[in-house]
Amino acid sequence: MKLKKTLLALAITALTSTAALADIKIGVSLSLTGPGSGLGIPMQKQLQLFPKMIGGEKVTLIVLDDATDPGKGSANARRFVTEDKVDLIFGSCITAVAAAMTDIASEASTVQIAGSPVGVPPGKDKWLFRLPQSNNVMGHAVIEHMKKQGVKTLGFLGYTDAYGQQWLDAVGPELEKAGIKLVGTERFARTDTSVTPQALKLTSANPDAILVVASGSGAAMPQMGLVERGYKGKVYQTHAAATPDLSRVGGKSVEGTFVVSGPALLGDQLADNHPSKKLALDFVQKFEKEFGPNTRNQFAGHSYDFQIAMEKAIPLALKKAKPGTAEFRSAVRDTLETMGRTVFSHGVMNWTPTDHWGYTLETGVMTKVVDGKFKVE
Repeated sequence: MKLKKTLLALAITALTSTAALADIKIGVSLSLTGPGSGLGIPMQKQLQLFPKMIGGEKVTLIVLDDATDPGKGSANARRFVTEDKVDLIFGSCITAVAAAMTDIASEASTVQIAGSPVGVPPGKDKWLFRLPQSNNVMGHAVIEHMKKQGVKTLGFLGYTDAYGQQWLDAVGPELEKAGIKLVGTERFARTDTSVTPQALKLTSANPDAILVVASGSGAAMPQMGLVERGYKGKVYQTHAAATPDLSRVGGKSVEGTFVVSGPALLGDQLADNHPSKKLALDFVQKFEKEFGPNTRNQFAGHSYDFQIAMEKAIPLALKKAKPGTAEFRSAVRDTLETMGRTVFSHGVMNWTPTDHWGYTLETGVMTKVVDGKFKVE
């Protein structure tokens, strides 16, 4: 009888332990191949340092390649919610791919934390949160810098997809307020290998500056095209270009370029009272210890910030529900909206029920490419 009671107690303990250790499943879709791989691979590398346990529960990352393809990203998201039954989704690093995933995540009432500044119509981002700064926030920093540089006319050379359009929409009102005239708008596809016709049109307009809207290694090609066509004015690049690939591919053609960035890469150049300085330094030191000197990458910084968000939100959500349930997925969303001011390597985040972007206008840091490195202006 005593033996039976002992065995029963052990069985109950085992069942209780199993319930307490339910896996938290996170579906990750990143561009590990294709034009966006320069963004996705560093993010994946940082995720190799992601903790195995959060809040006493095991965390499982299911990482899939979306190949910089919206269709593939959509298929990944569908698998996550139907087969893997994930508790939340992280991805993608490419705006167009993240946008293709959004409706699927929303239909499944599953949080999607995008690693790109994906925009959706007002009211459709109930389940969507963004780690990168909005184009409005970064565009504000760019236009303010242009004003200080005396820029009066501007050319635009950007992607034909959502990222290019969102930047065009973001800077339009700011340009008008600043008295800067947009004298040429040219677009190109991510897969294009030349922008010769577009570059010729913009250089013939001879604006004071040209804003290039592209990402990763693909951001160098359009600027090289401008230089080859003889453009001598100022060139600005967005935060999607703030990677070592810009100089690695562009070489001397990108020297002197102004690039807006989050603070994650720039910890050693930030003022001591900057709120992100400590975390920016921590991110870079840990990343480069693992992957080598000068491998820092702002997109890896977004994965670092994803970890910070999860380490704060998941323990709070676990107080309300168990992983693997609809209640837990809702608790994650509610917790992200109410967890309050949170310092990231990329700035200070404060997601709210009405703001799933979270960053303030002071977030953008203007840099200049000097000897192949980003120097704070």
